[in-house]
Amino acid sequence: MKISFHGAARQVTGSCHLIECGGKKILVDCGMFQGGHELHDDNAADFGFNPKDIDVVLLTHAHLDHCGRLPLLVKRGFEGEIIATSATRDLARLVMMDSAHLHEEEARRHHRHGERGGHNEPLYDTMDALDAVDLFGRNAVYRQPIHLFPGITATYFDAGHILGSASIRLELSENGRRKVVLFSGDLGPQERPLLNNPVPPDDVDVVIMETTYGDRDHRSLEASVEEFYDAVNAADVRGGNVIIPTFALERAQELLWFLRDGMSKGRIRRSMPVFLDSPMAISATRIFKRHQDVMRPELRDQFRAGKDPFDLPELHFTREAQDSMALNRIRSGAVIMAGSGMCTGGRVRHHLRHNLSQADCSVIFVGYAAEGTLARIIIDGAKEVKLFGEMIPVRAQIHTINGFSAHADADDLRHWLALTGKPQRVFLVHGEAHAMKAFAGTLDVSEVEMPSVGQSFDL
Repeated sequence: MKISFHGAARQVTGSCHLIECGGKKILVDCGMFQGGHELHDDNAADFGFNPKDIDVVLLTHAHLDHCGRLPLLVKRGFEGEIIATSATRDLARLVMMDSAHLHEEEARRHHRHGERGGHNEPLYDTMDALDAVDLFGRNAVYRQPIHLFPGITATYFDAGHILGSASIRLELSENGRRKVVLFSGDLGPQERPLLNNPVPPDDVDVVIMETTYGDRDHRSLEASVEEFYDAVNAADVRGGNVIIPTFALERAQELLWFLRDGMSKGRIRRSMPVFLDSPMAISATRIFKRHQDVMRPELRDQFRAGKDPFDLPELHFTREAQDSMALNRIRSGAVIMAGSGMCTGGRVRHHLRHNLSQADCSVIFVGYAAEGTLARIIIDGAKEVKLFGEMIPVRAQIHTINGFSAHADADDLRHWLALTGKPQRVFLVHGEAHAMKAFAGTLDVSEVEMPSVGQSFDL
């Protein structure tokens, strides 16, 4: 039995790991590489294995950097089963369809401009995404084992990262040998308002774990919420708008919850209009309401009592492009939440174009920003940025509030790993090199590996 790494190895995105056991090939995640536009070639490259040889895909959760290349895997010949939780299935369908649309749009744009190269053809299209959706088979239920093949069993555990997210325990037997391998997936922090805490199994031999924030701890959630309210209020007093680049899955819903809570407690103005300008986030919010069973019991109770924890007095959903464009005529007093969270595309770029140069406005970043993304460039203090071919001066107040991250911080990661028992070997993935090295230095484990893309190890 062996494992090989084909993404998120010494980098943050593109999760894709291959287990080989008993003549079967099991892929855990198949995600997009995200960041600058130059990553198109990385996403279009060979996987490092033949998709036709993969027997089953186990999906940890629905973020693009974990499920975004599934349609490409299918396009190149994969015909096996994809297994995920029910909530992940619903969210992944949404994410893959949106991604396919974006690839089609990008290809059309390159064609219109007469540009040459592989970008004239979409990486995959809507039919490829639909074909991937068709391959979703059994629904995983937390803590209920799934028999995959003789000698191979998978069990999903709540990872607390986004709705339906999971860590996956694989029990592998081959030639009289047995190994228990645990894939962390992306882990959530402790004590969040929407989801349960991540709790892993405690009988693990080998752990493959994320290290996105392996080199730092987040500010406390309480302090982050207060800073968020202060930033919103300050822009309101100045007479400007608040632009929040928002991840559609989890972050948008959590922010709606905090805005509602803040208004109910008088921390922010109840009459403040809030615009959720993201068709994906709007659909994801509906999916949240459909899967109350994997949310915190307190939220389930609210739903059952007829109280929508995501509703606000002046909440507006803007699905249509013309409604989104109309928001650019609002000069003050509004909160506009729009994707993408890293500002690599989507409607938020238009809102930044109209608000970033206004000193009375605020831009609030509440999530991870990979190197090379527009979000990271702004966070790092750029005085001006290029948007739609135009240089836009950065005069708005810029706030970075990392306490809202859906990722566990270093202390949370160590706590989670301690709960797995005493693994003999830990593979660190899904992190920048400095974060992985810092985290590795704090571990009391016999063997710690930081694999490179394409590297293979015997288990």
